[in-house]
Amino acid sequence: MKIAVIGAGGIGGYLGARLALSGETVTFVARGPNLEAIRGRGMRLIEEDGTEHAVPGVKAVQQMVEAGPQDVVLLALKAHQVAAVAPQIGALLGPETAIVTLQNGIPWWYFHKLEGPWQGHRLESVDPGGVIASYIDNERLIGSVVYPASELIEPGVVKVIEGNRFSLGEPDNSKSTRVLRIAEALTRAGFKAPVSSDLRSEIWLKLWGNLTFNPVSALTHATLVQICRHPLTRELALGMMREAQQVAEQLGVRFRIPIERRLAGAEAVGEHKTSMLQDVEQGRPLELDALLGSVIELARLTQTPAPKCEAVYACCALLADTLAAHKGRLSLG
Repeated sequence: MKIAVIGAGGIGGYLGARLALSGETVTFVARGPNLEAIRGRGMRLIEEDGTEHAVPGVKAVQQMVEAGPQDVVLLALKAHQVAAVAPQIGALLGPETAIVTLQNGIPWWYFHKLEGPWQGHRLESVDPGGVIASYIDNERLIGSVVYPASELIEPGVVKVIEGNRFSLGEPDNSKSTRVLRIAEALTRAGFKAPVSSDLRSEIWLKLWGNLTFNPVSALTHATLVQICRHPLTRELALGMMREAQQVAEQLGVRFRIPIERRLAGAEAVGEHKTSMLQDVEQGRPLELDALLGSVIELARLTQTPAPKCEAVYACCALLADTLAAHKGRLSLG
């Protein structure tokens, strides 16, 4: 298959490199030093066990029109970056091209084909003004839940920290030919790629931790284990998770594990800095609205109180604005 990867960072680079190694025709859409590195020598992938792979046979472009129509587009940007590239995505699309969304948090298409009173509802928090939806046809979309952690350690070089699972799912929960075909390609590339018949519940299960630990860590500069073991932040985390669960259940979601088990899983990760804390330290925009702003919007939509989530969001939003205004970064050491 011809596969375009929009965003050659940690996740996009990981996916694209392995898919290329398995024989797929991969084109990265990248920019700056990363683009030049991939053009010059290809991608280099460092696996979790330290094994290194040179991936020379990949194409890299800055403008999507240079790549032309693809069979699959992997949208591997952060949620707040999608609107900026949405107008150019049409250049990658043929009649049957599928777009796999790889963003954390609540996706902009959440209510597409979701039966119930809010079917087709647009979430302002993740698609302000409907910009994304105006350029990307929801019928092309396949959702995913991203479990691996990987990072771009230098231009053209991706290091896998842990994990190789990418769950996939159609918005209507069907097991279509196209989603099965994409899952098969990912499996050939060495990934675990189950096709879910209830992807939204899986989205919420991952989000349950992200909506809590990411903003709290950004505010406190604490690791996962520190947040879980400090009595006050542990209680705050539990409170935020309870609120989020009540919101999700109003939307028909059922959680397969109890809160305490989910919290214990986060604690077991240990001295890990969340991606949002790393963004604070590096002066990058925060992925706040997809992870927490969307939950607050859904709470208001379903008339479900979420005061703890709202308070943490307010503080973290101010932090993000302050850092942006001063073009700053904030680190304890």
